Amino acid sequence: MASGGSRDVRQITSRFDHFDECHVTMAFRRQMARRLLSQMTALWGACSMDAPQRVRGGEALLRGVEHTIASRVQCTGIGLHSGQPVDLALRPAAPGTGILFVRTDGPQPVRFPARAEWVTDTTLATTLGNEGSRLSTIEHLVSALRGMGIDNCTVEVAGPELPIMDGSAASFVYLIQQAGIRPQARMRRRIVIRRPIEVRDGNRSVRVVPSREFKLSVEIDYAHPAIGRQALEGLVITPEVFAREIAPARTFGFLKDTQRLQAIGLARGGSLANAIVLDESRVLNAEGLRFRDEFARHKVLDLIGDLALLGVPLQAHVKAVRGGHQLHQALVAEIRANPSCWTLETPSSEREAVLEGAVLQPVPGRI
Repeated sequence: MASGGSRDVRQITSRFDHFDECHVTMAFRRQMARRLLSQMTALWGACSMDAPQRVRGGEALLRGVEHTIASRVQCTGIGLHSGQPVDLALRPAAPGTGILFVRTDGPQPVRFPARAEWVTDTTLATTLGNEGSRLSTIEHLVSALRGMGIDNCTVEVAGPELPIMDGSAASFVYLIQQAGIRPQARMRRRIVIRRPIEVRDGNRSVRVVPSREFKLSVEIDYAHPAIGRQALEGLVITPEVFAREIAPARTFGFLKDTQRLQAIGLARGGSLANAIVLDESRVLNAEGLRFRDEFARHKVLDLIGDLALLGVPLQAHVKAVRGGHQLHQALVAEIRANPSCWTLETPSSEREAVLEGAVLQPVPGRI
């Protein structure tokens, strides 16, 4: 997080414009922003510009019982492409539901299970389709739900896309923390990779190999002086690591591409408030980067969201080189098409479920 208390409070205060229950006085917003800043600073840690910390216990997202959120939470944000306000609500869901999106802006609700078979497009974001209706930009919220250990959740969206918030998953993590996390009476299933699976497209590739944990290695390489080559190696994903090291990383784009998209009626909601924007030589955001390798970390965020469309947690080491939504979904399809390379498993005992389910309790300090 950028240094400077008053500047940070101003930046976090603006985030409360997304929360409909907080449309009150500016003084109240600033007071709440100071509390949120304190919580997020403690959560992200003072190492935000350093290499990701390795945390043991990478099996926390794989074993034990399923989890849902403990209470309903909601927010309002701007749609990246429409530029219009979008209402979003998260509700607890029954065991075995998975992540279920519901569009509520039409005559009848339209349901979109967050599973690979419902993906219709990956051009600019991950888009789900059903009954002639579409729902796009789901990957950041799905990533937050998977990264925080939520197996079952109903997501109500009053529009064709999810709100972009600040371009990261931090706002969604905050919502989940405020809702609380509740264990459920159903054992969590997981896909365990037994033999390597790989998809390639020229010099781009994504590969999964056996592992005892959910582990990611990501490499990107852009011919841009502000990005260049960045890599994260063997990052074990736990709720703590996700919230601190991955969720705050923002999406990024190039000014020339944003202008081109806006000229054809897209990216109307895109701005420096919800993305890292680069011109030919530098980052244009006045506050700079949250991490030295924020670009690679956001690719990790996207990868977690795309892999979550398998429908159950994945026990594997995933190695992505110059990946993207399309290649990630190609890997998901390849995994589904090769059941001889993996097994579907549940915890070996109720004791294991109890011990590991305790990892995902709500974060204290609700505002």
